This record gives sequence, structure tokens and C-alpha cells, in this order.
Amino acid sequence: MPATPAWPPKSAPRLFVADKLRADAAVRIEGNPAHYLTRVMRAALGDIVILCDDLTGEWAARVSDVGKRDVVLDVAEMLRPREAVPDLWLCPALLKKDRFDLILEKATELGAARIQPLVTRRCVADKLNLDRARAITTEAAEQCARTALPVVAEPVKLDALLADWPEDRALFFADENAKGSGCELASAAFAAHSGPAAILTGPEGGFDDAERTAIREHPAARPISLGPRILRGETAAIAALSVWMAAAGDW
Repeated sequence: MPATPAWPPKSAPRLFVADKLRADAAVRIEGNPAHYLTRVMRAALGDIVILCDDLTGEWAARVSDVGKRDVVLDVAEMLRPREAVPDLWLCPALLKKDRFDLILEKATELGAARIQPLVTRRCVADKLNLDRARAITTEAAEQCARTALPVVAEPVKLDALLADWPEDRALFFADENAKGSGCELASAAFAAHSGPAAILTGPEGGFDDAERTAIREHPAARPISLGPRILRGETAAIAALSVWMAAAGDW
């Protein structure tokens, strides 16, 4: 007896769309996503595409029309609701473009709820192309089958971040110079915490002394250690986020 085909097909392409999805809706895909469906994935009439709207969840849709510049999809059924992710913000200092791209991609895969880029005194960059950054996180979410996009915020200066910090959110500060000065191992600190939190990581040259003092004096700050070695900015962000998700039971 032949095996029952998987539903939806594991090979079905995945896309995020801007409009709220519902059963029997017709969704028109244009631009680069349409090119991806027709030229890369060779989508044809009747093929299945998985859609997410970052609002309701994940839906199966069927190709009903393929034009020169667009594709029409008929939404068939919901497959799963929008996932819940731990209430964790990642606050990484801006790095060189390729290294910060890596943070955006991996933070999405690992489940960060919000990515809040920072500008510090030793940052080699002070701007971020938000449209490009959000395209990177969207593509990462599509690749890893995530149904909830992380919020990617405008970069802010460190002093502004600290001044406006919400009182109920713990701020775990990855301090490479904190060994032997009341700094907990990240794994122990994360396991002992419940409630909203954020992880703060520094730039290529690290935080300067004044910045480190300002962070440590903030009432929400908790310095943590990521081990005996000094990590690159992107490594620190990815490692800390991985440890957090493991402690939260999400990873």
C-alpha cells in the first residue's frame, strides 16, 4: 500500500506576507517573492506554498495563477497558530555589516522576540539599513519555520537605552572584564531568572570604562560571564542567546 503523502509537502516553499490571512482568501505575491516562487522554486498551478502573516500563524495555500510578474495563492487551511516565544530582547552593539548580519540571522533562528541594535563609543558603525535588516530576519524566519518575526528596532545610543529602560525587565550585561567581580556565569543567572529580560553585548573593541560603569550602576543590570575566553561581538550575542533559550526550555 503506497505511503500517504506528507501534508503539507516538506518541500513546499515558505513566505511571510503583509496581509492578515484567513481561509479562502486570495493572496497576490509580487516582486522578489514572486520571482523566488516561479524562477527558483518553479512553482506551478496546484502547488502548495506555506504562508505566515506574523499575526495568526501558518497557513497552507495553493497556487491558482502564475503570471509574468505575480503569483496568486488561494489560502486553504491553517496549519498552526503563531508561536509563542520567550520574552527576551537581544541588545547587540552594531558591528561590521557582515558580522551584524550574522547576529540578525541567528537571533531570529534562536527565537529572540526583539533585536535592539546599540550604538556605543567603540562601534565601527552607527547606522543600520532597517529594510535590509528586516529582510534578513524574514528570510531567516522562513528558513527555520518560525511563525513569529522578531521586532527589529532602530539603533539607539547606549545612554538613551539605559535612560528609557523598562523597570520590569532584567538587563543581563555580558562583561568580558567582569571575572572575579561579582559576575555570575550566564547559565546560572539565566536559570535563576523568570520574567522579561534582555541580553546586552558589546562592539568589536568592547565597552569603554565609562560605559561599563554606567551599565553596572543601572538598577536593572546584572553582569554575566560567558566563560574564560574573550568572545567576538557576534559570538557573544549568539552564545548568550543560545544559553538563555536552553535555560528557558525553548532550545
